[in-house]
Amino acid sequence: MESVFRISNFEKPLWEEEEDVLVEDEIDTGAPAYLIVYNDDFNTFEWVIECFMTVLKHTSEQSEQLAIMIHYKGKATVKTGARSELLPLCSALLDRGLSAEVEEGV
Repeated sequence: MESVFRISNFEKPLWEEEEDVLVEDEIDTGAPAYLIVYNDDFNTFEWVIECFMTVLKHTSEQSEQLAIMIHYKGKATVKTGARSELLPLCSALLDRGLSAEVEEGV
């Protein structure tokens, strides 16, 4: 006869126990969110303008105006919309070396 060794749930070693994981779902509250880009000392105007045109699909004129505003004011809102739409754009700007974040509207 073949013997079978079984472990019940209360006899499982600690490393085999299942654990509960808390997952935070993003809820779109309907309030607008803002993609904000901050000034820095290492990205050129040309690079920032190119990033805005490529990632945000802004015109060259709009991109240039935003780059100038960021330079003189320290930051500017470069796009407004739903948080879920702005997060990937923010990640793309961060990947290109810009300082950016998404802020919730009030």
